[in-house]
Amino acid sequence: MAQNPSPMEEHIRPHGRVDDSGFDGKKIPLPGIFDKDPLLLMRNDFSQDSVNLLIHFHGEESVVAHAMAENEGWAAVAVNLGNGSSAYGEPLKAPERFDSLLQAARQHLQQPIRKLYLSGFSAGYGAIRSILKTSNYAIIDGVMLLDGLHASYIPAQTPISRGGRINHEDLSAFQKLAEDATSGTKAFVFTHSSIFPGTFVSTTESADFLLAATGTPRRPVLKEGPLGMQQLGESTQGKLKILAFAGNTAPDHIDHLHGLFHFIRLLEHRK
Repeated sequence: MAQNPSPMEEHIRPHGRVDDSGFDGKKIPLPGIFDKDPLLLMRNDFSQDSVNLLIHFHGEESVVAHAMAENEGWAAVAVNLGNGSSAYGEPLKAPERFDSLLQAARQHLQQPIRKLYLSGFSAGYGAIRSILKTSNYAIIDGVMLLDGLHASYIPAQTPISRGGRINHEDLSAFQKLAEDATSGTKAFVFTHSSIFPGTFVSTTESADFLLAATGTPRRPVLKEGPLGMQQLGESTQGKLKILAFAGNTAPDHIDHLHGLFHFIRLLEHRK
């Protein structure tokens, strides 16, 4: 079994959803890079002399468009390559692929890029892990992970409660990022649910690993998040922010993607 199934229904949280109905801008395909063309999303009313560029991996393009509609000063590229972290990780192992993606976006942007950010929902972390392991790490200003950061257990499919341990190599690129974020040289925002897949490391366990590695304590909170999400924890140090949320069902997982419009604001170190 690839993953222990979670209940598919719960009736506590509202699970609000967004779409691109409020997006007034351009949607430009970027062909010739991947099997499916990424989509560049730019507002029409852009008035600033430079732009933050978000390259987002995995998730409906309409959700990324909504985030652009809600946040002035940003443009985004939405990249969808399939299911599973390997579908994203393998194509980005060669730095030239990311170089081509960035060059294609620059050709259409009317302003220079002020800061370059990566974001990934669910399996999208696979692409980001591959990028962070290349020389392109130096040009990335920050990363946002939305309920997506996993690793394997050692032995395979053996949870910690049964004597397993986390394969640290799977998280090494993000540990370096977290350490740089605590010192303020990079930004790293990581949101996670309470889903426990069982056969591989959960996002909660990945968060615990990064917090321990950086000496950042868990801080419990009880407050409302975007679209009715229920936030349970908020751990910060420097530009590292790890936010914990309630929920162990599929809708709880999708909540993190639809909260993109809200979480993106944390990348610029806003309180």
